Amino acid sequence: MKRLLIIVFSGFLAAGAAQAKSSTGWASYYKMGKWTANGERYNPNGLTAAHRTLPFGTKVLVTNPGNGKSVIVRINDRGPFSKKRVLDLSFGAAKIVGLVRAGVAKIEFKVLN
Repeated sequence: MKRLLIIVFSGFLAAGAAQAKSSTGWASYYKMGKWTANGERYNPNGLTAAHRTLPFGTKVLVTNPGNGKSVIVRINDRGPFSKKRVLDLSFGAAKIVGLVRAGVAKIEFKVLN
């Protein structure tokens, strides 16, 4: 009986983890700053992003459903500091997904690693 409970519980955890890897929300971008939270010099043309909790180095596929454009970014900073947003993209990443003009956009993102 104990073995069955462990297997069922493990399957539940795996399903929950898979759901946590994809999300939607609002993203903005930033193009100024000298250093990121992981100690790197900020590169406005880099393909990076800030997230509150994802580990540094995590690769994330970001898609703008409004235009279908996508980019893969690497988490290297902390933020966004607005509770209404889920990601802050580097200027370079924001250009690729087409959110520079609006400043913010609803995005979908999926953790790749």
